[in-house]
Amino acid sequence: MSKRFGAVRAVDDVSLELKKGEFFSLLGPSGCGKTTMLRLAAGFEVPDAGRVFLDGRDITDLPPNKRPVNTVFQSYALFPHMTVRDNIAFGLTVAKRPKREVRDEVDRMLRLIRMEDQADKKPDQLSGGQRQRVAVARALVNRPRVLLLDEPLAALDLKLRQKMLIELDLVHDEVGITFLYVTHDQAEAMSLSDRIAVMDGGRIEQVGAPAEIYESPRTGFVAAFIGDTNFLEGRVRECPEADYCRLEIAGLGEAASFNDRQVRPEQAVVLSVRPEKIHIAHDRPEDAPRRNGFPAEVEDVIYLGASTKYWVRAGDHRVQVLRQHSRYFYDDRPIRWKDRVWIWWHADDGFMLEGVKSPQ
Repeated sequence: MSKRFGAVRAVDDVSLELKKGEFFSLLGPSGCGKTTMLRLAAGFEVPDAGRVFLDGRDITDLPPNKRPVNTVFQSYALFPHMTVRDNIAFGLTVAKRPKREVRDEVDRMLRLIRMEDQADKKPDQLSGGQRQRVAVARALVNRPRVLLLDEPLAALDLKLRQKMLIELDLVHDEVGITFLYVTHDQAEAMSLSDRIAVMDGGRIEQVGAPAEIYESPRTGFVAAFIGDTNFLEGRVRECPEADYCRLEIAGLGEAASFNDRQVRPEQAVVLSVRPEKIHIAHDRPEDAPRRNGFPAEVEDVIYLGASTKYWVRAGDHRVQVLRQHSRYFYDDRPIRWKDRVWIWWHADDGFMLEGVKSPQ
């Protein structure tokens, strides 16, 4: 499927299939094409090429009001003059459903979003989170086959957003329909989704489960966009074992890496290592098979409560390290600015990206 706006190719030959009942997220930076994908699914945009199918039925030419899908917008789009109950009932009322059915379905939705005691309030009497719950209930009351959510939590503050993530997940588990969720927030996508499509420049870079995308990104863009990582450019020296290679990292030295890309000697690669995979200590670690260890100097320290983030200079590289705090000892020697330290990681904890320049 493709969609162009003037000279901009918002969606560039994308093919995507959602599984029935899954929570699927489109994730990427602003302008990557994710909202256009959602609007194509909703019928608000018509593709220049390609078709939209739902349960095997071609719905490309159906207008939005004829498609068995509903959309929840970032702005909530509630009717300010209507009560919570009337807002939720709106779609059923327009469809001229029997009054008893409307009442029963609205009561069911009020129980689902836990707002029975707020049914007679107007939207301006509700908090942002409550208004969002009403918007979700209004979209679900017609029992659509797919619920489309366009950055629905972007207007909420951090703590309320975190609470709403849990509530959205519970609602999805309760109703069991397919959710297509658009967001630029990686934490939202990672915590909610069964699968994620990471988009950039109108194309899909990778589709997979959250753990798969985080632990085994296919491209430098995915590795950089999902979480923090360190990129170390180098070249493959040798692959003495089928599953492991020795790399020469420019400005650092030799490092071992799991050969999940089946690279060959002399290939240029970028080694990506997540900060939480790297250990840090004052003392040099004991030698161990496939352990990569390097001396370094601490350039910055940020205490985060549950963890401490370090930036260290190892050779020519500024490396980020995240150290989790499982316990605290007052007599433990802290790592401070300008300390000489050692960093190390296991070969299995890095992943190679072929033929790309470091995104950093």
